[in-house]
Amino acid sequence: MIEKKIDQIIREVPNFPKQGINFKDITSLLLDSDLSNEITDAFIDKLDGIDIDVIVGVESRGFLFGFLLANKMNLPFIPIRKVGKLPGDTISCKYELEYGFAEVEVHRFDIKEGWNVLIHDDLLATGGTACAASALIQRLEANIAGFTFIVNLEDLSGEQRIKQYSDNIISLINY
Repeated sequence: MIEKKIDQIIREVPNFPKQGINFKDITSLLLDSDLSNEITDAFIDKLDGIDIDVIVGVESRGFLFGFLLANKMNLPFIPIRKVGKLPGDTISCKYELEYGFAEVEVHRFDIKEGWNVLIHDDLLATGGTACAASALIQRLEANIAGFTFIVNLEDLSGEQRIKQYSDNIISLINY
């Protein structure tokens, strides 16, 4: 079972990025190429029947499996980055994190009107980042097809916040 494999390998880093937060670090998963393929395949299986035109990955850990997933599904991949990191014409959205504030942006002309967009990030906590990504996509008049996360921190209720954008919320492990 994929959940058990992820749980055995994922690292918890206490007091990162600040005191009191126990950070779930997915980088240990990247050391196992077979498990990385299993994770990607698990997402594909769970996405069966969902119409997707493009996958966006949220900086930076959302790029890792988001790109693998897009590549394996023969779909375009678009990065949503921290503000100031993309050249060219962008739109941005400020949001609150569980430990501060941030702002993300996307190229204005990468996402086409009417596209069905899957948002991928490594972890769902409060939902702030996923909501900001969703707001960007909606401003570009595209649709939120769903969300994929490796980890969902259930106690932080992010899933409840992002349901306003889509009920298609896939997490491979819940803590």
